[in-house]
Amino acid sequence: MKIELPNQAYKYITENSSECSADTAFVLSAQNKKYLQDAKDNDAHSIINIKEIASLFGIDKIKIVGITGTNGKTTTASAIYSFLLDLGHKTAMQGTRGFFMNDEVVEGKSLTTPSALNTYKHIYQAVEAGCEFFIMEVSSHAIVQERIEGLNFELKILTNITQDHLDYHKTIGEYIAVKNSFFQDESKKLINKDEPKAAFNIKNTFTYGIENNASYKLMAYSLNDASSGIIQHFQEVVPFTSSLHGFFNLYNLMAAIGAVDLLVEEKLEKIVEVVDNFAGVSGRMEQVCELPNVIVDFAHTPDGMQQVLNALKEKELLVVFGAGGDRDRQKRPLMGRVAASLAKKVYVTSDNPRNEDPQAIVDDILEGIEDRSIVSIELNRRKAIEMALDDQEEGEVVVILGKGDEAFQLIYDKKLPFDDREVVRELLHIN
Repeated sequence: MKIELPNQAYKYITENSSECSADTAFVLSAQNKKYLQDAKDNDAHSIINIKEIASLFGIDKIKIVGITGTNGKTTTASAIYSFLLDLGHKTAMQGTRGFFMNDEVVEGKSLTTPSALNTYKHIYQAVEAGCEFFIMEVSSHAIVQERIEGLNFELKILTNITQDHLDYHKTIGEYIAVKNSFFQDESKKLINKDEPKAAFNIKNTFTYGIENNASYKLMAYSLNDASSGIIQHFQEVVPFTSSLHGFFNLYNLMAAIGAVDLLVEEKLEKIVEVVDNFAGVSGRMEQVCELPNVIVDFAHTPDGMQQVLNALKEKELLVVFGAGGDRDRQKRPLMGRVAASLAKKVYVTSDNPRNEDPQAIVDDILEGIEDRSIVSIELNRRKAIEMALDDQEEGEVVVILGKGDEAFQLIYDKKLPFDDREVVRELLHIN
């Protein structure tokens, strides 16, 4: 990707060494420093540290909000984005779902946190569009790889810390340390007070919580049909309602409400008025069909699965899930244990096997399941979904986990069209 920058000694900049030339400068970052010599060999106009060009992209002209955590980043970011727009603030959002500005899709799905230069480009677009805020998800990979180099955050948010990405971070201790490293400076922070693994610099820190006292405390709540609650923030006590389901979404909503309160000059009672306008995120607790009841969710960690299934625990559940290949193997038996403990029947299938043998992934999952009598194994994901729908009886809920709104399945080097929701609609003959 080449970016043209006017009024500079060079015409273009790039972070790809192969694109360098006499009129193209190489933007050096922690991610691409190993290609420095290649850039020079390609006659790069010059070598520029990415922090040196931050001001050219207007990074100091917009308020950047960074959200990290194992689960809840996408929903929390989307809720903040929705609330700010409804309150009349021009806003951009970058994350797993893509890049959005002022309620329009600009780019489709990509990495949770793109390369540093891509983020700079998005910020520049947001500034040009008059946005006041830039909301972004920050992955643990991005923190380690310094893909957030040069960004000054107006607010940093922690949702939670549970097990994930140990294929990359190797140990849960390292993963926790990486997440917490994001909160060691003196910038403004909003921390989940109920997360015991959180460690942060207390300066400029605000908190939200349900179980523990916090800056934003959920005093009471109800999960009948959807969600409602009463928030206390110092002397302010305000109620809110939401169409989102599940106890875990109360945390996402609390984080979003608290964040917006810290970002804008509005009374909390006005902020909560727009909460019910947020309908949630596609592929997150998404009800594909009401009769029969079928729900699709992105949950792909033990904790994520437990949160979703607990939200539906009043029902008998038929759970379809797998685990991603070339990823953390340690979480697979834990996922199996969670599913078997909360479901009436479990259908273990393929997720995105990538370069692993799908059967080997299933075998890892089965290690966590003692009672195999409730388990069916079908490596073909479409057939597994069909089996669950065929077995479903009145009052039961089919829950399909792992892929959410993904429209593909990764098998070896192929990206094959596959959307759990579309498969359900086809099998049930829903237009």
